[in-house]
Amino acid sequence: MSRPLTPKSDPAAKSMPNQDLDAMLAGALRKSSKAQATAPEAEPAEPLGPKRCGYIAIVGKPNVGKSTLLNALVGQKVSITSSKAQTTRHRITGLRTLGATQFVFVDTPGFQTRHGNALNRSLNKTVLGAVTDVDLIVFVVEAGNFHSADAKVLELLPKNIPVILLANKLDMVHRRAELAPWLAEMQQRHPFAEFVPMSAKSAKDVQRFYAICEKYLPEQDWMHDADDLTDRSERFMAAEMVREKLFRLTGDELPYTSTVIIDKFEEEGKLRRIAATIVVERDGHKGMVIGDKGEKLKRIGTEARQELEKLWGGKVFLELWVKVRSGWADDDARVRSFGYE
Repeated sequence: MSRPLTPKSDPAAKSMPNQDLDAMLAGALRKSSKAQATAPEAEPAEPLGPKRCGYIAIVGKPNVGKSTLLNALVGQKVSITSSKAQTTRHRITGLRTLGATQFVFVDTPGFQTRHGNALNRSLNKTVLGAVTDVDLIVFVVEAGNFHSADAKVLELLPKNIPVILLANKLDMVHRRAELAPWLAEMQQRHPFAEFVPMSAKSAKDVQRFYAICEKYLPEQDWMHDADDLTDRSERFMAAEMVREKLFRLTGDELPYTSTVIIDKFEEEGKLRRIAATIVVERDGHKGMVIGDKGEKLKRIGTEARQELEKLWGGKVFLELWVKVRSGWADDDARVRSFGYE
């Protein structure tokens, strides 16, 4: 397990009075609270004033809450979540139009440093591509913590794009005054445009975050319709939802390299007929997914189907199969054929 990093020594920071450190934290919290009063309405409204629109990349190491944050900002699940690292494998775009502003949030895979296979090279390439052509970067860390994996992500961020340090999971910090010296350390690491302590699970925190991001977006026409939530297809969402249930119901038993391929996607009015294959790397993994008398596979399919019916508001017929493809995650051609960039 990685330990919190200690930044290079800075005599000024060490000698800073406690009351000044506390004031830094109080100022960040006060600034964030002030934004809540000017935040756009929670529901789309007739645009007032010039339109704004821009890309906001959400980056960070695995399992810091990036996908949970994206879903909260969009107001609906568009990015899957689980406790397994590297659940997010694609650049997921979530859209929210509030007042005159359209926010185009880009969720990215957690930057992977532990494994260098073809799959992880593809995921890291996605992260690098996402941070080079946006208007704002949101660097997500756990409040009060900074590890070597966080540092590697921070090193990737371009110097010419403003970066907000989002200290997530604030609800897990019991003594918030202790964040002040941590904030002083973080300011030594990067010239962050702003420091935002919040919890992605708090509706009030999410609401005020819109106003914080809004001022960094350029004045220009919207890129999408006002009621769009994502630019990803229903076929893509079906594969992602099955993969989420796969990871959630198998826990740490199943390697993260397992994936899902959509073999058939047909629409008949509001009815969708979907056939999908779960790809694993070993015969033993296939047994884990199928379970005793097929019960695990049946539950994966049932929960994925229910989630998709809720998402689309229509009936879904879902068939699942499990196949073994040894070594696919370390085969560049196979990784590309499975839809990874």
